[in-house]
Amino acid sequence: MTRLKFGTFLAPIHTPGQNPTLLLQRDLELVEYVEKLGFDEAWFGEHHSAGAEIYASPEIMIAAAGERTSRIKLGTGVTSVSYHNPLWAAERMVLLDHLTHGRVLFGLGPGSLPTDAAMLGLSQIDTRELLAENADIIMRLLRGETVTAKTRTHELFDAKIQMAPYSDPLFDVVVAAIASPTGARLAGKLGIGLLSIAATLTADGFSALQHHWGMLEEFAAQAGRSDEVDRAAWRLVGPFHIAETVEQAYEDVEHGIEYWFNYLQHVAAFPQMDVRGENKKEMIDFINTSGIGVIGTAEQARAQVQRLVDQSGGFGTLLIQGHDWANPQATKRSYELFAQDVMPYFQGQAQPMLDAAAHAEAVRGGQADEHRKAVDHMTQKYNAELGRV
Repeated sequence: MTRLKFGTFLAPIHTPGQNPTLLLQRDLELVEYVEKLGFDEAWFGEHHSAGAEIYASPEIMIAAAGERTSRIKLGTGVTSVSYHNPLWAAERMVLLDHLTHGRVLFGLGPGSLPTDAAMLGLSQIDTRELLAENADIIMRLLRGETVTAKTRTHELFDAKIQMAPYSDPLFDVVVAAIASPTGARLAGKLGIGLLSIAATLTADGFSALQHHWGMLEEFAAQAGRSDEVDRAAWRLVGPFHIAETVEQAYEDVEHGIEYWFNYLQHVAAFPQMDVRGENKKEMIDFINTSGIGVIGTAEQARAQVQRLVDQSGGFGTLLIQGHDWANPQATKRSYELFAQDVMPYFQGQAQPMLDAAAHAEAVRGGQADEHRKAVDHMTQKYNAELGRV
């Protein structure tokens, strides 16, 4: 594997009732900030109901973030392709690919909120079947084919995208996966990447990591696409909040962790994301003891990242799940500490410095003696020149 990359995954989950304009601007500022810290990617969700995940269009968020940034890659996390004409979905991403000079990432999913799909008259079975149909059409279009196809929601006649992608040959395309094998199978069949959104949010999601990649490779082989799939295109998502001490991290997340739990437990119909806790202490303890994520220190975060690497067999990018556990200032500090004290250990930057420090310490005694001898020698030479010896 090459160096592990890092990013942020912004659904987002904001407590309803706040100023939405301010929240959107704050999220865009966070993307600017993490780019300065050295993060590689930022992903934006698509949701239309429930009041907390407020991006109706990840493409618009990418366009706004693209004008504020210059290096970080920007992804749809994910586009609910079951809701869209596949031709227009492909066209919008190619347009963004040009506008950002090749910095887009295209995440595909069925749409996670049942309340979104219900407004379109779609069941959860419909959205998952449409995902497979539309993802196939989208990939054919992005690979330059002319497509005639009919789904239960759209029909295409000799459809073809009018611009080639800016990226050569194509930006990364990934399909969302939680605990079921659906995403891994589809990714393998289409020869695209995998986005494990609930890699740590359930025991099933964590234990399925290695199995998912094996399944992806199996279906890629059946489709003749083995040379198109790569672990470097596999993204895992998990929640973290770190501070200088465990006590400070716990104090920080008391700000907003209750709503995050309430949203997953009682608002959003995500039965796979089974988080437990009735009060702040139980919630914080659950995050750490269940293996879902880390509320603590950089050392604990490094251990969690290594645990994911070991369990999965290797992946390309770790995305920190965006949340409002802490206030904006403490949240930014957590990202800063992550960049400072976690990322270097997985990107080949920490060990050379540690080795250099260890070597200097090991030879210090002898080097100090040599230094003293040199000072004595030059002092004697100087005195001799003055006729003092």
